[in-house]
Order: sequence, then C-alpha cells, then structure tokens
Amino acid sequence: MKFSLSWLKEHLSGGADLVEVTDTLTRVGLEVEHVEDRAGELSAFVVGHILDAQRHPNADKLQVCSVDIGKGAPLQVVCGAPNARAGLKVVFAAPGTVIPSSGVKLGASEIRGVASGGMLCSAKELGISEESEGILELPADAPVGRPFAPLVGLDDPVIEIAVTPNRPDCLGVHGVARDLAAAEIGELIEPAIRPVRGAFPCPTSVRFEFGDTEPLSPFFALRLVRGVRNGPSPDWLQRRLRSIGQKPINALVDVTNYLTFDRGRPLHVFDAAKVTGDLVVRRARAGESLLALDGKTYALDESMCVIADDAGVQSIAGVMGGAATGCDEATTDVLIESALWDALNIARTGRALNVHSDARHRFERGVDPAFALPGLDLATALILEICGGEASEITAAGEVPERDLIIDFPVSEVKRLAGLGVAAAEVKAPLTLLGFWVTGQGDHLKVAVPSWRPDVSGKADLVEEVVRIIGLDRVEATPLPAGASVGGAKLSPVQRRARVARRTLAARGMVEAVTWSFVSKAQAETFGGGKPELALANPIAADLSDMRPSLLPGLIAAAQRNADRGLPDSALFEVGQVFWGDRPEDQKIAATGLRRGTAKARGAGRHWGEATAPVDAFDAKGDALAALANLGLQPSAVQIVQGSAPAWFHPGRSGLLQLGPKVVLGAFGELHPRTLAALGVSGPLVGFELILDALPQPKAKPTRAKPPFEGSAFQPLSRDFAFVVDRDVAAGELIRAAQAAERKLVTRVDLFDRYEGPGVPEGKVSLGLAVTLQPREKTLTDAEIEEISARIVAQVAKATGATLRG
Repeated sequence: MKFSLSWLKEHLSGGADLVEVTDTLTRVGLEVEHVEDRAGELSAFVVGHILDAQRHPNADKLQVCSVDIGKGAPLQVVCGAPNARAGLKVVFAAPGTVIPSSGVKLGASEIRGVASGGMLCSAKELGISEESEGILELPADAPVGRPFAPLVGLDDPVIEIAVTPNRPDCLGVHGVARDLAAAEIGELIEPAIRPVRGAFPCPTSVRFEFGDTEPLSPFFALRLVRGVRNGPSPDWLQRRLRSIGQKPINALVDVTNYLTFDRGRPLHVFDAAKVTGDLVVRRARAGESLLALDGKTYALDESMCVIADDAGVQSIAGVMGGAATGCDEATTDVLIESALWDALNIARTGRALNVHSDARHRFERGVDPAFALPGLDLATALILEICGGEASEITAAGEVPERDLIIDFPVSEVKRLAGLGVAAAEVKAPLTLLGFWVTGQGDHLKVAVPSWRPDVSGKADLVEEVVRIIGLDRVEATPLPAGASVGGAKLSPVQRRARVARRTLAARGMVEAVTWSFVSKAQAETFGGGKPELALANPIAADLSDMRPSLLPGLIAAAQRNADRGLPDSALFEVGQVFWGDRPEDQKIAATGLRRGTAKARGAGRHWGEATAPVDAFDAKGDALAALANLGLQPSAVQIVQGSAPAWFHPGRSGLLQLGPKVVLGAFGELHPRTLAALGVSGPLVGFELILDALPQPKAKPTRAKPPFEGSAFQPLSRDFAFVVDRDVAAGELIRAAQAAERKLVTRVDLFDRYEGPGVPEGKVSLGLAVTLQPREKTLTDAEIEEISARIVAQVAKATGATLRG
C-alpha cells in the first residue's frame, strides 16, 4: 500500500513530520517497507526558459537553444527534442548532475561541433514517466532558476507499508490515518459524506440471477450520470495517482482509482451508451469469455461471478471490467457501480484467471459493507465536480449486510493475555479512536465492532488492538524460567539425516538448489507420478499442475537454465519432499544430486594436467555412496543392482541401491536420452536420488559418548588376488564375498584391475582385488596368512563361481 505524505495529511490533521509518521506506522503494526523521498535526488534540476531555438548547423534534427536559468548569461544547450521552442519553460540539468533514469553523470560536451552546457530533460529521463515524447513542458508561470520538483509535487515523500491480509481497512489512506489518529499523532479528518440527490430515475436497472445456486453478491448499486465531459483529470488527482505509480487514464476512471486507494472502496464505471439493456449479476456460463480492460481475453466458467447485459458479459465481478463498455474521451453518459462480492469467490476467480487487480486485492480481503452507498455518493460528487453532468437516483439489488457484533470485554483480559496492566480509561481511548463503540463502567466493558473491521471477532482481538496502539514497549520483558538441565535433541532422525546429507553433498562441490514442489503433468508422468490425486485443483501455472514425484525434474530444469546462460558445467543438489500418493506415508524426504557437463567432484572444466571427460554414472554413484557413508551406512553393505533402476535412468548405465532384497534406498545413473528429450534438455546428465525415510533407524546407544578408539599396534598387510569370472558378474559381489570370508581381519577390499583379452577365456573377465588385513592381537604368521587367503578364494568362488587366475 502506497501513499504520499500530503495525501495522508488530507485525512490526518496535526504537524507530524515524516519521521514521526513512519515510526508510528511501524509501531502500530503497519510496517513501513520503503520511503521514497525524491526531493534530494531532483534538487539539482531547475526551471529553465528557452529564449531562442535555432537549427543546428550540422544536424537536421537538433536545435541550438539559448536557455535562461536565472543565473548570469543564458547558456547554450543542444537539444534533439521535437517540442523544444522559444518561450518554453523546461527542466534544465547542469554539468555534474546525475540523470535518475540512467545514472549517467552529465559533463560539458560538444555535439556535432557545437558546445552544449547542459541538458533539457524529458519526463522519462527524470524518472517520473515510462514514456517520453519530448522534453518536459512546465507551466508558463514557473519561476526561472527555482527547483522544479516542488512545482510538480515531487517533493512529496511516498510511503509504502506492508498491510497484513487481516487489515483490509488499511488498504485505503483514510484507514491508515485512523490508526495514526488512534496513536495520538494527529486527529482524523472525517467530513460527512452528503448524499447526492438524484434528478431522475436511473434508466438502467440491475437484478440478480443466481437461480438455485449460492448468491455471489449480497448488494449491487448503480447510478447514471448523464451529460459528463470526460477528459484528463485535474492536476491534483493526476499527481495523487502518479505518486503511487498509477497511470492517469481519464477523469472518470481516475476517480474510481482514486477512491480505491483513498477509501479502500473499489468502484467501476460503464459507458452507458455501450450497455445494452439492463445489467444482470449472475454466474458465467460455459464457453463465455471477456476481452478485459488489460487487453487480454479471459475464458470464464460457472464458478465465476460476472456482470452482463443483453449483449453478454461486460465485467468480471470484483476483478476487472470489460473493454467493450469502458469509458473514454467520447463518453457522455456513465453508469457508476458500487457493489459487494463474496470474498472467497473473488479470490478463486482471480487466482484461476491469474489476475491480481487492485479491486480483487481489496474485495478478497473484505471491504467495508456500510461504505458501499456512501462510496457511490462520494464518487458521484467527484464526477459532477470534475466532469459536470446530472445524476440519477440510485437503483440497487439486494441489501447491505449488517454486522451487529457486541463483545463483552473484561479489562483484565489485557493483563491475562498480554501481561500489561491497564485501566479502563486506557482501553476505552484507543478503541474509541479506532471507531469502536465502547460503553460500560469499571472492569467490564461492552464493545461494538465497526463495519470496516472484519478481523475483530473476540476478546483476544480487542486485546491486540489495545496493545498495538498504546505500545508493545509497555509490556515488561519477563525472562523464561531457567531449566534444571539442557534440553535434549530436538531434531527428528529424518531432520538430522537431511542436515548430514546437505553438508556431505556441499562438501563434494555441489550447490544446493530449492525448486518448486510442483511440476507439469508430463514431467510428473515421466518420473513415475501423474496420479489424479496428486493433481492440483487450482495450480498457479499450467506447467506447475502436479505434486512432484521426484526432485530430479526441478534440478534438471535448473541445470539447463544455467547452461542456457553460459554455465554448462553445474553440480546441484536438493533435499526436500517428494509425493507418491495422497496419504501421509506417501510423502517422503529425498536427497537428490545432479551433475552436468564436466562438473565432477574434483572440479569442472578443462585443465592442462589431465584429460577432460564428461560426467558418467560413476560420478553419481560416488555422490550417493558418500552421502550414505556419512549417514551411517557402510558402502560395502549397500547392494547395487544393475538394470533395476527407474525408467528415467539409462538401463545400462544406472543402478538400484538396496539393503537386502526389500529395502530400496534409491537409484543413480545417467539420465535416459528419452527422458532428456521429453524435458527438452541436453546432456550429459547424471544424478542420484536417495529416500532418507528408507534408511534404517540408528540403534539406540547406552551412552551419547563416542566409543573408545580401537587402534592396533600391528602393521596391516595386503594381498592381491586375480579372479576369473563371467563378464556379467558384478565386481561388488566379489568384494562382499571377500569381506565375508574373515570379517575380523579384513578391513578393506579394493578393485584395482580389470582385464579381458589374451590369456582370459572368451566371455570371462579378470578382476584384481587388493585385500587389506589388520592384525589385532599378534603378528600373523605365513601359515595364518595362507589360511586366510584360502578362505577368501573359497568364499569368492562359492558366491560368484570365480576361479583364481593362474
């Protein structure tokens, strides 16, 4: 919510300055997000007077102007604006001035051989407009040499506040002023709104046609003003709108926009000559659409409320009007609408159509129902004042709902809920200034809630109002009682695993990403999802329609965006939720990594010291096993099953990670070319995905202390074995068999060689294993070493059919 300081002062009397206003706003809960004070930025720009303008001797489209800036002799300025002419009052910038729109610092220059001692500025260059058709023309009576900013209202600070969704009353400047008046930095200016007497019956009537369905509007009022002269709105109104970033359109539209921000009362105006017959408020029908005022055509459905005439839909109720009945400079008769809408329906409609208008923003939060008719009278009075004309009587459908809510409020509630002891008088004063009706004596009060406060419904809400106005700083700080001991661990096992996984993957050179929890229907189906129960009822975008079954789609899209921007080698990871169904147990926590290009764990890109190779499945395998190792699993205990990975991985370059035949921990490998084509990305891409929920729970330990270090005073020894085995036997099976042969002494088994060719039978392969033995109690004798070696050979042969190579 934006407003200028002078705009606020139209509703708040008193001498509060900018600092006092902004400090008080934040103190009462309307947090100030930004203050734009352009007076200092534009102080160097002054009013100049063009005395003479001659054609540039060396350029047809340039002029050499003689400009008086009120100091000494006139200056020579070269200008290319088509509207530069003698007698014009303009904005002049001297050398050394910084242009707001570009940040360029002016210097004395020579343009096509003619010296130029400054610049004549356009509205776009000054940062006060997005369009520019030439230099800014100032009024003829603008004083030469004076700063131009005060002349056009740019010395007026603009305040932007954050309004929480429960405070729709502060989406108008008047409501903000009411809060400040309650904080006693001024008095609320609230002149009575006089009803405008209609001179004739309104020729256009309005009716509701909701049939047996739930009504989507409780009240709709309409009035005709005929004989108006529509054109540019007055300067004061244009300045108000421009100060908050709104573009003035014409007087009729500007009045409605002004009241939207001034009073929080959205209105709409129809060109009466473009309306056919009476207006009907109803649900949209299947197949109907509307070309709206923003130039877009919206497809409507039966869940949406519309305003229609005999020709069809003319407005999306409470969201946006139609272009066909919009007002322009040719409008002479105007219909002014002031209505109330179902807040939930407005929110659903705006979200379904992806339209976030100022009207929708207010209606979906709740406008003041009691101000519907006064707002119509206020708009009518402004239009009559600015555009002239004659107003009709008001015609209406429905009734304004009344909210007669009176709360029994013991003053002691403030102490009980907020820890602040206050007297009854301290409670009555701020509530009364906020518009509540308060009566009662002693400790027990009765409080009637005003129509513009839909967020107040009980005693706790009144306590909040009292405390925020009289000041949270009055609540005494009370320390929490000191506990007898330090509390235990607060993280769940899955949370601890997620933290470990993040640290491990980051240590391997991967960058954490946070992607959407939603993917497109096609992406969900590609990665094993797409179930009907996981489709969003109201997605924020067409390509974010389903809950993600995997983290890979988001990471793949992020890697491709990096590649499109010149960063082809990227390593990303994410730890987050995936969704396999709509039951609680179908929501899992996954740790997923992705590498692209040459982004290996040791680094990415080309290097003179080694050959550059693209990432492969073993890079993803290393990431997955490193994460599992830090999560407490021995990599040797993890089984890698080839050919069983999900379909989005390459069948020959991937593997499934298991603990036994039933516990699936995840998968790794190279992404299938078909998957890359479906996502519209290029490779090579390798990745892995671990389901942290699938990891076994850690065993309970009798103590949290680390176990004692178990070292050995004896030197380890290594023995090499070369086994001949069928080519389709995985090396991991040989390694596990060798480890199982002598678990107490075998501490490590490494694959150091793979050979096939002369000396090895066809269809066989030679795998070399280095087995490390670590004696614990004594040095092993040669006989003991030979016995252990024999057991290793026998165990490997039994498990895999391998034979020792001769």
